[in-house]
Amino acid sequence: MSDMWLPADQDPRMQAGPTRGERDCLVGYLEHYRTTLELKCDGLTPAQLATRSVPPSTMSLLGMVRHMARVEQSWFRRVIDGHMEITRLFQDDDGGFDFDAAAVDEAFVADMWRLWRDEVAHAREVLARTDLDAVVDVHGEPSEVRDIIVHMIEEYARHLGHADLLRECLDGRTGQ
Repeated sequence: MSDMWLPADQDPRMQAGPTRGERDCLVGYLEHYRTTLELKCDGLTPAQLATRSVPPSTMSLLGMVRHMARVEQSWFRRVIDGHMEITRLFQDDDGGFDFDAAAVDEAFVADMWRLWRDEVAHAREVLARTDLDAVVDVHGEPSEVRDIIVHMIEEYARHLGHADLLRECLDGRTGQ
């Protein structure tokens, strides 16, 4: 199909079978969206990744990678793992989206992907050892871990909608 990002037999998100149970379903959706972020950024130059495609917004695909590293770190390291003493990544007002685009090069992009992948790896470890029924403190209120996972799915889904538009502005590529 012309609007497909990849043929279905090459899409890493389509290789898993059907999910069974709540945990498999939630983790499956979260992993699907994590992989989609990588796919939406694939094949772009550092300048393209740093391009703010919808002025006056500071949003870019690279900013999205930074933001999602921050979100992964905040929810999994700080909240679920209980280490609120850790300073949040990208303490600026816009959550990591804003940076000096003129200074972006291959090394900067590699560092941001490494940061995001490290946070995702840690999040996977935390989730593997944490019951969905576990209750953690979220802004002074008790919240079940499952609610945080649903929020993570929602966060990725929302920003991947932005990623669709950003990518299309860069090179016209659309699809799944």
